[in-house]
Parts: sequence; C-alpha cells; structure tokens
Amino acid sequence: MCGIVGAVVTRNVQGILLEGLKRLEYRGYDSAGMAILSDDNRLDRVRALGKVGALESRLEQTPLTGNIGIAHTRWATHGKPSEDNAHPHQSGDNVAVVHNGIIENHERLRSELQQQGYTFTSETDTEVVAHLIAREFDRGGDLLSAVRDALLVFDGAYAMGVVHRDEPGVIIGARKGSPLVVGVGIEEAFLASDPLALLQVTDRFIYLQEEDVVRLSKGGRIEIFDRNGDAVERPIQTFEHSDGAASKGDYRHFMLKEIHEQPQVMTAAMEGRLSERGVLIESFGTDAEALFAKAEQIHIVACGTSYHAGMVARYWLERVAGIPTQVEVASEYRYRRVVVPENTLFVTLSQSGETADTLAALRFSRDLGYMGSLAICNVPGSSLVRESDLTLMMHAGPEIGVASTKAFTSQLVALMLLTLSLAKVRGEEPERQAEIASALRALPEVARRVLDLDKDIEALSTAFAEKHHALFLGRGAHFPIALEGALKLKEISYIHAEAYPAGELKHGPLALVDSEMPVISVAPNDELLDKLKSNLQEVRARGGELFVFADENVGIESTEGVRVLRLPHVDEALAPIIYTLPLQLLSYHVAVLKGTDVDQPRNLAKSVTVE
Repeated sequence: MCGIVGAVVTRNVQGILLEGLKRLEYRGYDSAGMAILSDDNRLDRVRALGKVGALESRLEQTPLTGNIGIAHTRWATHGKPSEDNAHPHQSGDNVAVVHNGIIENHERLRSELQQQGYTFTSETDTEVVAHLIAREFDRGGDLLSAVRDALLVFDGAYAMGVVHRDEPGVIIGARKGSPLVVGVGIEEAFLASDPLALLQVTDRFIYLQEEDVVRLSKGGRIEIFDRNGDAVERPIQTFEHSDGAASKGDYRHFMLKEIHEQPQVMTAAMEGRLSERGVLIESFGTDAEALFAKAEQIHIVACGTSYHAGMVARYWLERVAGIPTQVEVASEYRYRRVVVPENTLFVTLSQSGETADTLAALRFSRDLGYMGSLAICNVPGSSLVRESDLTLMMHAGPEIGVASTKAFTSQLVALMLLTLSLAKVRGEEPERQAEIASALRALPEVARRVLDLDKDIEALSTAFAEKHHALFLGRGAHFPIALEGALKLKEISYIHAEAYPAGELKHGPLALVDSEMPVISVAPNDELLDKLKSNLQEVRARGGELFVFADENVGIESTEGVRVLRLPHVDEALAPIIYTLPLQLLSYHVAVLKGTDVDQPRNLAKSVTVE
C-alpha cells in the first residue's frame, strides 16, 4: 500500500499518471506501475521494481496510449518487493485494481477463489480484490455493482481504483479506513490517495467519506454513493496550499510548517491500519502477528528525539499491553554487554533509517538472541528498513527542519499502533484497546485545536527572550515529553534547558530555581495530577516562574508567577502526543525572538549518519 492515481481524461493519460506518481514519491515505496485502457479496448499494464524512474524508463520503451488509467506506488505488506507483487493487479485481461490498505480475510478468500478456478500470480492480498470483482462482474450487472458486491466480502481497510475492459469509460473508486480524493477537472475527473498527486491538473477536490463508492466516467462525470448505496453530494474544496514539500508556502520557516502539518501526518500514520475492530496487525508485515504473539519482552533502541518517543512507548507497552519494555540510547547500547531475555523483540526508531548508531545497534543485536527486529521509520529503502525483519512506515512526508516535530508525533502514533497490536495478540483489556483506538481516530482534530493556540503560545514566548536557562517538568509518560521540550528549546534557541521528573525536584534541581529560571510543566488530567500540583507549589515557594500547559479540566489557575495555558481534554493514553505540540510551538517562537537559524541550527545535521 502507498499511493494511488487514476484519471478519466480527454487526452493521453500516461503523462498525468506518471507525474502523479512522482508527486507521491515522498511517501516511500518499493515498486510502481500503471494500467491503461487503450483506444482499441485493450487493458495494457507496465510495472517496475524500484523507483518511478524505472517505470518511466519502461514506458519510454513501451508507451501506453489511452484516456483512462490507474497507477500505483507500492510499499510491501503482503509479499516481498517484486514486479509480480507490484500494482496494478489484474484478473485475466479484464480487470485491473490498485489498492491501499489490507484485506484481513484475504487468505480465506484466496483459497475460495482458487477452488473456483482463479489463478494467482502474486503473493498480495490485492489480487484477491481483482478476482472477486471479476467474479461479481461476470455474474451480471455493471462494474459499480460488482465492486459494491465485492466490498461486502472484505474485512479490513482499503482505498482502491478499479477499471474493467468491458466498461472502457469508467473508473470505480472506494474507500474504508484509507483516504481517497476525487479531483474535479473540466470534462475530466481524477482519483488519488493524496491531493498532492493531482495538483498539476486540478486544485478542486472532493474528499470521499468512509465507505463511499465513486464512479468517474467520460465527460468528467462524478457520481458518489454512500454506504447504503444512495447517491450523495460531497462538497468540492479548493486546495489552497503549496504542494511542494521543499517549499515553506505561507510559513516563515519549515519548522513552523511542519508543526502545523501534524494533524495530517497523524492521519497518514493511521491510514489503512485501523479498522472498526482495532489495529490491522498485518500493517507491520505478513509475519507480524505470529512474531508478536511470541514476544515476551521489548527492547527499544534509538537516538535523540526518537529515544524520547521510545521512552513514552515504554509506559504504553507496559500499561496497555502488559509487556516488559526496556529503552536504550543506541550509542550506549552498542558498546556494552547486553543480556537478552528469551523471546525479546528488538525495535528501532529512526526518521531517516540511516542514523549511524541506531543502524550499528541493529547489526550488533543480530548475534544476541533476539526473536526478531522491527523498524519504525520514515524512509522506505533506507538501510534500517532493508535490514529489519518487520517495518512500519511513519508516512510523515519529508521533514526539512533539523529539529524533528512531525516525525516525532508520527513515531508516537506508530508506537501506539504497536502497543495496541501487542495488547490484541496478548488478550489484554479489549475494552480499553477499543477506547484508545477510538481516541486515536479523533486525535488529528484535537491536535488542530491545540495548534489554534499558536498566538497564545507566541505571547508566552516573550518571557523567555532574555533567559539563558529553563527547566522542564513532567511525570509518568510526560517525563519524556519534558525531555523532548527541553531538547527542542536548546536545539533551536540555544537556551540551556534541562528536564526532570517532577518528583525529583527535592533531589537537587530545586537548588537552581529562582526568578531567572523559568519552569515549564505539562499537567494532563491523569492519576499523577495531585502529586504534580504539589511539585509546582515547591517551585513557586522558591520564587520560580511557572508556565503550565494544563488540561482544561484540572483546575490550575493563572496567578502571580504562574501562567497557565489550557489544552483540550484527550484520552490519558494519548495525552503525551498532544502535549508535545505546545512545547514545539514555544521553542519555535522563542528561537524566532532570539534570532537563531530555526531550520538549520548551528552544529546540527538532519540525519546523523556518522558515529
């Protein structure tokens, strides 16, 4: 699963599909392909392993001609990267399908279809989709009906585009759990998993809703049907923003742009991975469920911001999944004697997949008796991804700013998906799993509400303009968030910042507190709130100036020396993700006031590929 492009146009469609695939390359993939209905009613297909450039070279040798087609960039879930496993998938010479998501019951359906005489040429779940639609079409009716009937059989998540040789003027699209948009042109219509793929041909989009089915036909006709099969109207929206990842658009810095992209990034990290029944474990790979079922302990190894994400995950994995977890700094882990308990899963986190210490730690781990390895990463094809047994891509898109923002929150979403997957196979508190999964789906909207506080946070930042030191406090899973907040502030504003568990104040840090040491704390509405309030009183009693990011329901009031910013309530388990956002904005605005190079702070690199 990765990127979908489709089009019904009045010109040759090959160039439109190819450009759309190029615009989706930032998402990462391992193969690409397209299928076009030719003017003489042939279904022609070209696929290639590797980059879109490889597909482009194939098309130069064997160009495709026609007005209707679908295309795809694939990231392997079922079956290794190969040309046979690349999309589009076909049923004979009649049906072609591109698909994002996972069909959970594909094995049973494959067996059933094989018994009925259908031949499979790939290892993918998507080929089941093609054969099922072909079967339903052959039973009578049109392509729309055939797709609808097939969808009734599927369990899981999907976004798909379908063409059939016997309906040469039509593309059918459908979505459930994975995004799909319709591009509106002049006597032309388009389909894509991301509007960025289509900005070269239109800036008007219809965002399909859950379980919508759409029929695109010649002349730019667009018909949308809801889950009940009723024709519906969906609003057309104009895409207002720049489509270039290398452009800041209307933002002053890449960092600010990437902070504000986080609601979309959270959605992308979940797309096709959450169904109504919870996490689709196969998102981690074909063998993930069997491996997770055997796991009795977790070791997480990472660097910098990724290490902080791993620290948060330790709280989640132990509390929600009931599995002992250890988190290590990669540069330390690789140089010590490590004792590995039986059935321990090795997990690495890296935005780039090329972080030298993390990659070395993975290689070091191979001879230590781990049961397997999982990489959570943002760059497909990176060394970390290639060398790990399982992978989960973050889908954060390119992150230009050196100080990680959207990659961090994307890692946290991915780690919660891991937590829920392990809880699922271990049978831990299914009701609580369902609550967290529901809260995850609502998370992007909560994030938007927090980011709407940008101006209020900018006003807070003026108190830091002349400061040289800061102290961040947090308790439980929010101690790593305090660490991350301190790291951001020191990275881009060059203010010396430290973070401590709030309960440790009496054990040394209180000696630093005075009127020149601002103290920043996060105060979610959780079981440690009362203890945190006592810690904050300790700071005020020593003359420290407090800045508190608090749940709207906790009852902490702004008074002399205490400035409180209220955040929307969120499920306790997901609060660390939400409380990250105001700390990122605070650091950004302080850095702007200090006049530093926000996007490229001194002495730092985006990807640390040397030890």
